[in-house]
Amino acid sequence: MVPFRLLSVLAAGALAVSAASAPVHADPVSLAPVADPALLVDPFIGTSHAADDFPGADTPFGMVQWSPDTSPHRPDGGGYEYSDSAITGFGLTHIAGPGCRAAGDIPVLPTVGAVDTLATAGFSHSEESASPGSYTVTLDNGVKTELTATTRSGMARFTFPSTSRANLLFKLTSSENGVTAAQFDVVNDKEVRGKVTSGNFCGEGNSYTVYYDMVFDQSFHHSGTALAAATPTTPRSNASAGSPEAPNKPVLHGTLPPAPHTFVPRASGSDGYVTFDTTTRRAVQAKVGISYVSAADAVGNRQAENPGWDLAKVRGAAHDAWKSLLGRVRIAGGTPAQQTVFYTALYHALLHPNVISDTNRRYPGFDGRTHTVDQGHGAAYANYSGWDVYRSQAQLEALVAPRAASDTAQSMVDDYRQTGLFPKWSENNGETYVMVGDPADEIIADYYAFGARNFDTAAALKGMIAEATVPNANRPGLTYLEQLGRLPSNGKYGCCNFYGPASTTLEYDSADFAVSAFAGALGHTTDQQRFADRAQDWRNLFDFGSGFVRPRDASGTWTSGFSPTSGKNFVEGDSWQYTPMVPFNVHGLATAMGGDAALAGFLDTDLSSLTGAGGHTDLGNEPSLNIPWEYDYIGRPYETQKVVRQVQDQIWTDSPSGLAGNDDLGEMSSWYVWSALGMYPETPGTSDLALGSPLFAQAVITLPSGRTLTIDGRGAADDAPYVQSATWNGAEWNAAHAPDGALSGGGTLSYVLGTSPNTSWASAASAAPRSYPGTPGYTDVGTSGDTAAGSGNFDGAGYSYSAHALAGAGVTPGSKVTVNGISFTWPAVAPGARDNYEANGQTVAASGAGSISFLGAANNGPVFGTATVTYTDGTTQPVTLGLSDWTLSAGAASPLADNTVAVTMPYRNHAGTASDGTRTYVFATTPVALSPGKTVSSVRLPSDVAAGGLHVFAIGLGSGSAAPGRS
Repeated sequence: MVPFRLLSVLAAGALAVSAASAPVHADPVSLAPVADPALLVDPFIGTSHAADDFPGADTPFGMVQWSPDTSPHRPDGGGYEYSDSAITGFGLTHIAGPGCRAAGDIPVLPTVGAVDTLATAGFSHSEESASPGSYTVTLDNGVKTELTATTRSGMARFTFPSTSRANLLFKLTSSENGVTAAQFDVVNDKEVRGKVTSGNFCGEGNSYTVYYDMVFDQSFHHSGTALAAATPTTPRSNASAGSPEAPNKPVLHGTLPPAPHTFVPRASGSDGYVTFDTTTRRAVQAKVGISYVSAADAVGNRQAENPGWDLAKVRGAAHDAWKSLLGRVRIAGGTPAQQTVFYTALYHALLHPNVISDTNRRYPGFDGRTHTVDQGHGAAYANYSGWDVYRSQAQLEALVAPRAASDTAQSMVDDYRQTGLFPKWSENNGETYVMVGDPADEIIADYYAFGARNFDTAAALKGMIAEATVPNANRPGLTYLEQLGRLPSNGKYGCCNFYGPASTTLEYDSADFAVSAFAGALGHTTDQQRFADRAQDWRNLFDFGSGFVRPRDASGTWTSGFSPTSGKNFVEGDSWQYTPMVPFNVHGLATAMGGDAALAGFLDTDLSSLTGAGGHTDLGNEPSLNIPWEYDYIGRPYETQKVVRQVQDQIWTDSPSGLAGNDDLGEMSSWYVWSALGMYPETPGTSDLALGSPLFAQAVITLPSGRTLTIDGRGAADDAPYVQSATWNGAEWNAAHAPDGALSGGGTLSYVLGTSPNTSWASAASAAPRSYPGTPGYTDVGTSGDTAAGSGNFDGAGYSYSAHALAGAGVTPGSKVTVNGISFTWPAVAPGARDNYEANGQTVAASGAGSISFLGAANNGPVFGTATVTYTDGTTQPVTLGLSDWTLSAGAASPLADNTVAVTMPYRNHAGTASDGTRTYVFATTPVALSPGKTVSSVRLPSDVAAGGLHVFAIGLGSGSAAPGRS
């Protein structure tokens, strides 16, 4: 196994190389890089096939997304379906592919004739165009609409036919999730303002208020309001914790904490309108500012960011902002379609999170109060699709836009200061608790690892550790995780949208590893080790018999009815998709499966589908995104190169349907960007990059340090994904991971690519990307203090041994217990800490000879399994292990024939109650003779326990009275 070592920030391992011979190709540097990436972006990609992106005008991470909403579909968040033929309005706010209805606030629609607030306008794509920062369409009613944006304001030009009834409808009741309140006020004959309150993301009940102020370059002749039926809001789902979920369709489970601003939907409200006379002056220009603080701040935003009336200038500034940001990754080569797909994906990956602070630096906090942006930071940010974006979007944001990422990290720290919780899936200034895990840990650690470091790192780490150790609404399963080392399928979670316990255990493990990585980067080595160890809890759900991660109930029994293609107890996926989700310890996963060949066979089957057929890998949804890169860890990087290219060709195209599944605030798009660069951030909280192969002849990335990383792909072509050889700064490179310092100091990574796999390149075990096994120890908390009975949970039902009663029997932490001539050392840990192994294949270091005995007990026992003794010469010996029930079935049973009562206690503890008067026991097994003349090096505990929990407190080796022949 790869030894655990301190993480070096922005590091990814370095190894010596040998290169395969390959034909000579043209030098990539002779190709001209893209001059203006913004010109290659096609905002219509992802506007069909349920990706739910939007084509409207915006700026990087902007507050405003002025974009058309279409009917009849009006997809979640993005609002625009390419197959639709009518526009219902041009909303000022949108979110790219969130999976639930969101935003779409303050739609404005130009019409001609009598005012009808229910009107829609037909359109055709032949009369429509879009580019970063700009959207134009001529509607069937004859009105040409041109939209552009600044960060906090929008600008439009509506060119009407010659008419005395040119209207702009303000469909204030038509936010995607309906509204609880709407206001339309006429300030004067050139200005209107108001507000809407919406929210209720996924039915959660959160709410926010967005204020607007719009001015025109000519006077309107009429204005008014009209009663309108509000858009229906999302109903609360109240699904059970074990209910399978469809990919990309999150629902809520159980109870939720009360929202600071409760969403109370209304069945109707008032829309507004203004009417112009365009018989002599057909073009009406409008400027609108928005704010989440006040109408006055909306005015201030508009005046500060767009004081003039030059639409072309504003549109040009938006284009230049995108050109500058997208230009931090300059590619050369590839087909025009590939270049368009690449830069569109990069564009989509940089739309979110969104600025929520005003130009005067005020913003609405999660505590319902108005706050000011911290000194040294440019803005406060909002909208975190945490479960999605921690996988690769956060890393890309930090790499390409480190200032925005640093400000986002500080915003998350401020959210924690205001509420005691980091944002999980937040909409504007409200938490929704949608999805699972604790993704802020990965996001913040990823930001830091990829170069965004201007935030209060000390406060971030302190908050992350607190959230990972004290039960809270973001980790409602934390107590189970700490006491049992897993989240049981029949646990009682109660609050905060907890579900999918098998996969959520894996989410907590990745979050814990990110805390470890961040702590190590900041020099906190004790916390680094502590959380790296707890991250290995995935082993407690790995079924060695089937080779899958599968759910277990609280008693330790594998949950019945398991199928690797069932979504029950998983989140938007199944065990085929989640078993590989150990991104920080792929080597450990391979070892658990039986070796690299076993994991290779698993991956071959899992990747036989790329779109979820047969329950296998679904690259249209987040749980599968890490899977293609895991061949790198088992000596088969050529398989990663092949599969990633297949994904690129099958799922991403330069068409409206050219993205599979919700874009999830740019996460899916970010995967494509990384894959086209030939690398992927597999390990959360680190800058480790697993390598694929570049799609383009060259890519030059401007790093946060100001240096550049150049990736050359000599021979790059769609049918040439295979690495023949590689060099790093001119020296041979033969590893399946990026070099140390590549993302800080920069350099040149050059590939020679071909159409046939070179199976020897980076195939050595030493060439694999890092795995971080930690040093996991005990898995279960079996003992509690009498005044803290809830700190132990031996049996999964809240019962535990009493530390006081144990002491009364002479057993204290670190003391000796001698039975049948064998001496055991009781775990030297305090009550309430993990103190025993609930057997599931753990390997325990041991040294001795003669005979072996086990000290422990079973819950729901008796329980049996087979342990394996490994000797220093590499040979092994099986040992049958059975332990009696710790209460002897409340006194109704007798100990197993080969069990000796080692300790007897008159009572046990129970969480939430006084002590329970049930007598409890600890047993020692009859010693088993070991191979003469051999020394034990380790003992592998049983992995074949069928039901209940088999708990081992200690292993004893020595010359005790052995039972020969028992094996």
